Amino acid sequence: MTTGVDPGAALRRSLADRLAADGRLHSDGWRAAVEAVPREVFLGDAVYRMDADTDTWSVLRRSEIGEPGWLDLVYRDETWVTQVGGVDAVDAFDRVAGAPTSSSSLPGLVVGMLEDLDVRDGQDLLEIGTGTGYSTALMCHRAGAGQVTSVEVDPGTAARARTALAALGYEPDLRVGDGFGGAGGRDHDRIIATCAFRYVPPPWLYQVDTGAKILVTLSGWLHANAQVLLDVDDEGTASGRFLPGFRSFMMARSHQPPPRGPVFFPSGAPERDTPVGLDVLDDWTGVFVAQLAAPSAVRYGMGSEGGLLDVSTGSQARVRVSEGGGWRVAQHGPVRLWDAVEEAVAVWRDAGSPHASAFGLTAAPGGQRVWLETPDGPSWRLPV
Repeated sequence: MTTGVDPGAALRRSLADRLAADGRLHSDGWRAAVEAVPREVFLGDAVYRMDADTDTWSVLRRSEIGEPGWLDLVYRDETWVTQVGGVDAVDAFDRVAGAPTSSSSLPGLVVGMLEDLDVRDGQDLLEIGTGTGYSTALMCHRAGAGQVTSVEVDPGTAARARTALAALGYEPDLRVGDGFGGAGGRDHDRIIATCAFRYVPPPWLYQVDTGAKILVTLSGWLHANAQVLLDVDDEGTASGRFLPGFRSFMMARSHQPPPRGPVFFPSGAPERDTPVGLDVLDDWTGVFVAQLAAPSAVRYGMGSEGGLLDVSTGSQARVRVSEGGGWRVAQHGPVRLWDAVEEAVAVWRDAGSPHASAFGLTAAPGGQRVWLETPDGPSWRLPV
């Protein structure tokens, strides 16, 4: 005999209340979606948890936690990793090492982004990165499944999302493929990406019309993240400012850096003092600025000595703490990596070292650039 009681209903209302109190949920349409869509359907029966002591991932299983504990986990405002290195949590037999490759992002982040999109009734929505399908379900509830297209690169992840969505009666247009290409066939009024890109994929600019909005996280090989909301004008150019706060996503698989081996810095390279130390790479906006200046560089080393390696040319910059307490830099190769970082950081510091929200992005068919303060201000071209 069943009572028909939904044990998650009260938890969904409580989650909505918390998101509203935090200022991330403020419209009736999205609140109704949060209260209606059961997140547990999309998390399945297992998730990963990072063990910082071993730098590996252990598995939390629904069957071991029990239903009350599982629902408590589901409705925390937390990101739960569902796949590491291509291995789904439900299929893992022991600890797993590697980088996350799929997750259910924390509801506050997802809902805040959906609110930022300013979705109107009757609009066509394109989501890049279906993931578990939870955010897709929120959009289906708010806009109607017929107005939602979602693209997922991983076939297995896409299949599980399709099953979960169908279980709730949602049948959006789900596609398997690289979201870099968007989803042709019709113009979209809103595009939202739940993975990060080095630049705005140019195909998207041809799949929107005047007045459309694009919400995407700009990232790069130094792992800086900043989220930008773009408006599309009648010439097909998308432009807008980066948003306040600190939001990040996994890098799209097609935009991840190439693998590299050990770094060997050649002896004899001249060394000089530098006003910019490695600590700039540990600052949220500082590393964003450095990434703009050296878009093909990856970081190596930590603490008092390390540097940048340009994966395109092999150029290097090695930075270390000097005996006097300042910083020293040595550079090698055709690209003077740290010179470029110093110049960009100087511009940023002269402006008062503002948060990334002081920057903006203009993406046009002919190229893309990030600018500081105004479109006519200092700018850096993106590696399109």
